[in-house]
Amino acid sequence: MARNKFDSDEILEKDSEFNIKHLKRLGKFVTPYASQLMFAMGLMVVSSVFALSMPFLLKIAIDDAIPRGKDGIPLIIILSSALLCGTLANIFIIKRKSQIMARTGQNIIRDLRLALFNHLQELPFSYYDSRPHGKILVRVVNYINSLSDMLSNGIVNTATDILSLFLITGMMLALNPRLTLVSLAGLPLLFAAAAAIKIAQRKAWRIYSNKQSNLNAYIHESIAGVKITQSFAREEENQKIFGRVAESSRSSWLKACSIQFLMWPTAENISVWTMSLMYIFGANWMNAGIVTAGTLVAFAGYIGRFWGPINNIANFYNTIVVNMSYLERIFEALDEPVLVKDVENAIELPRVKGNVRFSHATFSYEPGMTVLKDVSFSCSPGESIALVGPTGAGKSTIISLLSRFYDLDSGNIYIDGTDISGVTLKSLRSQMGIMLQDTFLFSGTIMDNIKYSRPEATDEEAIEAAKTVCAHEFVMSTEKGYQTEVNERGSRLSAGQRQLISFARALLADPKILVLDEATSSIDSKTELLIQKGLDRLLFGRTSFIIAHRLSTIKNASRIMYIDQGKIMESGCHDTLMAKKGKYYKLYTAQYAFLEEA
Repeated sequence: MARNKFDSDEILEKDSEFNIKHLKRLGKFVTPYASQLMFAMGLMVVSSVFALSMPFLLKIAIDDAIPRGKDGIPLIIILSSALLCGTLANIFIIKRKSQIMARTGQNIIRDLRLALFNHLQELPFSYYDSRPHGKILVRVVNYINSLSDMLSNGIVNTATDILSLFLITGMMLALNPRLTLVSLAGLPLLFAAAAAIKIAQRKAWRIYSNKQSNLNAYIHESIAGVKITQSFAREEENQKIFGRVAESSRSSWLKACSIQFLMWPTAENISVWTMSLMYIFGANWMNAGIVTAGTLVAFAGYIGRFWGPINNIANFYNTIVVNMSYLERIFEALDEPVLVKDVENAIELPRVKGNVRFSHATFSYEPGMTVLKDVSFSCSPGESIALVGPTGAGKSTIISLLSRFYDLDSGNIYIDGTDISGVTLKSLRSQMGIMLQDTFLFSGTIMDNIKYSRPEATDEEAIEAAKTVCAHEFVMSTEKGYQTEVNERGSRLSAGQRQLISFARALLADPKILVLDEATSSIDSKTELLIQKGLDRLLFGRTSFIIAHRLSTIKNASRIMYIDQGKIMESGCHDTLMAKKGKYYKLYTAQYAFLEEA
């Protein structure tokens, strides 16, 4: 099953064992906040000392103060005051620790999310083409959010619990080694139970994370395509599909939880059995004079505190196992290779004049499926090059390679004599204007979208760009002019209006190389005539590459190249190619005849 489908489960590492490498990688995000973590841990150590002193104070009260009668009252008052002060101090310490860890945990979450988002910005188009966007979104939002509790409290609490176990064990050994051995008798049973549960638990949570990803993908896809859904009255069918996906997520979650919840009652039962054994042996030894009543009461306090951290650690282990499946997918995205990036010692591309040269360029999206085959051509600054030909011939590939959205398999591309493979991507793309058929507008105002290409531009410059491409008139007819909100993807505007804004956006960037990939396909004939003058001004003095299926729009291009089977079959101006009566002539006359019939 293809992974570019909402109900396709993602297959990651095949191991079902607890993989510590993901926690080590997470540690890189934790390390910058080591000082805050150590301070919070220090507070918890002090809190543990206060807590562990209380059973010992009870022992003194029972064994020393109470038997003295009235003479023991001063000691009882002192011990009670110490207990009260310790309790109040504990409350303050725990509150302060919680504040520190909440802030630190959220800082770590922010850093991890930033690292993932920044990496996603650099990934190639193929990454987004090969998986539903909902499955990408769930990594940035849901999966990282799921780590919040573990990072905000779990790390420090678990480290403190481990330290408390050693301190409690030391206190119990100092009081009575025999009772200590009885109190620790349940640990082998707990370790055996944890080993039996962990593999099934990890597998169950990995399945759930898959189903949650599928659910998020279907929701995203359904929202994006809601207009199509309503147009074809598919609501009921989609509801059934969503019900199946949601039920799959629910059932996998319930199964994972049923396994996870085995750990806590197992630890709780073992602790009760161990405490019962401690009372049985303790009572017998107390009758034999080996153990005092105060020691037995103190042990009851310590064993409760001993199994408390054990239960906490068991719960934290559950949290880690749950989050391991999320960490896998987060780091899987972070490990996706950036196929096109700046080479070592990449240089800044100088201010472009517009000379472009392809030299024996060969490219394939997949091994063995060559799209461009040994393509060579050059154009001078200011030339307009039109690329025509059948679908899949390689036209869009040429402009994608020029923009370095992909790297060549072999050959070279030069701009003003500089090989673009050795320049920084930012210096290359910032000097190019690219307008695609599917014009994307961001949520915000019309002004925001025009200035997206050059945020530092003034409003006056943006308005002048809009006037140049004949967008000003329609913009001013909207409710708030340039401050009109366009909504996500520009849903409030027509396709033609969105493309006019994209023209203004490109003009404002003042690129020396301009690419129009079917950029006028959604503009009606009347609007096309209206903006032709603006486009002439937009193209003036710029090297431009124009892909168009409507051949009437590229008749005035400096040169027309007919692309087919990954090669340049014909090249020349419109009149030359028409006189040649080759492939371009057949394409043009066929389209003209079709329009005449229409």
